[in-house]
Amino acid sequence: MSSMSVSRVASSSPYAPVIGFSSAVRAGSLVLVAGITAIDSSGAIVGGDDPYAQTQEALRKIGDVLAEAGTDLSHVVQTRIYLIRPKHWAHVGRAHGEVFAENPPSATMVVVAGLLDPRMLVEIEAVAHLGL
Repeated sequence: MSSMSVSRVASSSPYAPVIGFSSAVRAGSLVLVAGITAIDSSGAIVGGDDPYAQTQEALRKIGDVLAEAGTDLSHVVQTRIYLIRPKHWAHVGRAHGEVFAENPPSATMVVVAGLLDPRMLVEIEAVAHLGL
């Protein structure tokens, strides 16, 4: 019986030590990226109250996490996008569409009651497949 290799990318989120999570887990040919927001390591929100800018920052951070896991955004096969305001869907969708224009993943966009910090407008999870 063969064992699957598993590795983890540490999170710089101020929530990670309390909740106990990694930014990503690479398990075999999959890389599972945790929900990523525009919060930086000091607790500031990059992009302020602009949903487009927050989405750009979250996607940039996802790209960085994927690079640490040995892959990139072109290998993303699925995203889950959580918004707190339905009216932001077009701004968030535009930023997502710009990043994934060449290799669009399957995607789900869900409106939620809120995220951990009320300044957060969007959170994005991603799954990448290394066999692409």
